[in-house]
Amino acid sequence: MTELINIADILALRAESQGDQIAIRCPGRKGGNGFRRYDDTISYSALHERSTAIAKGLQVYGVGQGVRAAVMLKPSIEFFLVMFALLKIGAVPVLIDPGIARSALKQCLAEAQPKAFIGIPLAQAAKLVLGWAPSVRLKVTTGPLALFGGKSLQAIERLGRASKRSLPEIQSDDAAAILFTSGSTGVPKGVLYRHRHFVAQVQLLKQAFSVEPGGVSLPTFPPFALFDPALGLTSVIPDMDPRQPGKADPEKLLHAINSFQVTQLFGSPALMKVLADYGKPLPSLRCVISAGAPVPAGTVEKIRGLCGPEAGFWTPYGATECLPVAVIEGAQLQLTRVGTDQGFGTCIGWPLPENTVRLIKISDEALEHWDDALLAEEGEIGELTVAGPSATDSYIARAEANRFGKIHETLADGSERIVHRMGDLAWQDAQGRLWFCGRKSQRLQTRQGLLGTENVEPIFNLHPAVSRSALVGIGASPLQKPVLCIERQQGNDMSEQQLFADLLAMARTHRHTQHIDSFLIHPGFPVDIRHNAKIGREQLAVWATERLGKQP
Repeated sequence: MTELINIADILALRAESQGDQIAIRCPGRKGGNGFRRYDDTISYSALHERSTAIAKGLQVYGVGQGVRAAVMLKPSIEFFLVMFALLKIGAVPVLIDPGIARSALKQCLAEAQPKAFIGIPLAQAAKLVLGWAPSVRLKVTTGPLALFGGKSLQAIERLGRASKRSLPEIQSDDAAAILFTSGSTGVPKGVLYRHRHFVAQVQLLKQAFSVEPGGVSLPTFPPFALFDPALGLTSVIPDMDPRQPGKADPEKLLHAINSFQVTQLFGSPALMKVLADYGKPLPSLRCVISAGAPVPAGTVEKIRGLCGPEAGFWTPYGATECLPVAVIEGAQLQLTRVGTDQGFGTCIGWPLPENTVRLIKISDEALEHWDDALLAEEGEIGELTVAGPSATDSYIARAEANRFGKIHETLADGSERIVHRMGDLAWQDAQGRLWFCGRKSQRLQTRQGLLGTENVEPIFNLHPAVSRSALVGIGASPLQKPVLCIERQQGNDMSEQQLFADLLAMARTHRHTQHIDSFLIHPGFPVDIRHNAKIGREQLAVWATERLGKQP
C-alpha cells in the first residue's frame, strides 16, 4: 500500500474490501414504536461512488482545488457525501458550530472568506437574510431544488456523472479543512488543517483505541464521525440535536445502541452523564470515548459499570488544534481519583509516543522561538505545549493568535517545526502522567499564589449538595479574590447557610484552598455550545462580581 495522503482515498480501499457494508446509518422515518427506523443508509461502495460523482460535479461548477467551501449541513448522508467529495478534489471545507451566536458565526465566515457555500435550504435562507459570507460566488443547496440561486446537490451529482474529469493529485501539506474552535473562552478561531494532520489523527486514534474495521460506532459529534469511514466502521448517527448533547434523550440513544449492537461510542462528558444517570446496561459497547472536558469520576464509574467487563472507557486529551495528545483509560482514571479529590488536578494520562509534550513556565507573553530555558521545573505546574504529527500550524486571519499560540522550534538537524501552546495548565508526575489543572486564561492569581480551577473544584464537588462548582476570580491579578460558584444537586434540600458552612470547613482542610471563603449559588452554569461541558467561567466571573457588589 502506498503512503496515505488524503483520508478520502481510504474510501476506495473500503469500497473494494467492505463494499456492501453499511458506512452510514441516519435516523429515517418514525416507526410504530415511536423510534426512528434508521433506514436512511449508504454502503461503502455507494459512498465512494457518489462522493466521486459529486466531487467531479463540484469541479465542473467551479469548486476546485484550494477553494474554501462553507459547509452548513445537518448530520446526514449528504454531509458525508459532500465532505468526502471536497476532500477528494482538494477543496477546503469550512466547518463552524451552528449553535454559536449569529454575530460570532458571521465573523467566522468573514474570516474564512469562502468562495462556495453548501448548505440546507434554511442555511441558504439565513445567509441571504443575515448577509453571511458576501465572498461566496457559488451556492449548492441539498435536495432536488436550487433555492436562492446556485445549484442543487442533485444537479451537482448529475454533472459529475456526465463529466470525464479526473481528480487532482493532493499533497500532504495542502490545506484540507478549516475547523473553528468552540469559542468557549472567546470568539471561535479558524484552525487550518492540512491533509497530513487528518491522516495523523486517523492513525493515532486507531493506535490509541485499537480500532478494527467492521465495528459499529455512535458518534455524537458530526465532524468526528468523518473518521469512522476511514477506520472502517459503520456510523450510526443518533437521533439527537448535536448542538445540545446534554439534553439528548437517553431512550433514543439506548435504542440506537441496542438495535445495531454499537461497539464504539463517542460523546462529551455531558452526554455520558445523560446515559450514566439513565442507568440502563450498555452490553454491546467495547470502546467508549469521551472528550471536550474532564469527565467527572462518578460518571466514569457509572458508565464502566453499565458496560461489559471487556469495555474500555477512554478520555483522550486534546483540542481542535491538536488531537489526540494524551489518553487515559477509565480504570486508571478511577485509581487517580484520590489525587483529584485532594486537589492534584485531573489525570489525563500519558502523552502518545508520537507527540512531544513539554511544560513551560506560565507566561501570557508571545514566545516566537523555542528555548529550553522556557521549561518549567520538574513537578511544577506549567503551560502545556505539544509538537507532533497532528499539531496544526496556524489559525486563519488571526495574526495575534498565531503569535501567542505558536512557537517556532529549530531541531538539531536544522529543520523547523511548530510547537503549539495548548493554553492549559498541567504538571507531570514521576510516572510520566499529565495532570490537568485548568485553562491558563481561567487561573487565579491571589495574594496566596496560583490557583488552577481543576486543583480546587473537585474538592468541593464531593459535597452531596453540590452538582458541580466553578472557581472564578474577582478583582485584578495578582490580588484576585477567589469565589466558588455552586450548582446545587437536584433533590437536595440542605439550607444555603448549612451548605456554605460545610464548604468553608472543606476549604480549611487543604492548604491551597484555606483562603476561599466566598460562595454563591448559581441556577445553571453557562457552558460551551459544542460539548455542553466546558463551564463559561468568564461569564460567571462577571455575574459573581455583580452579585457580591450588591451584597451588604
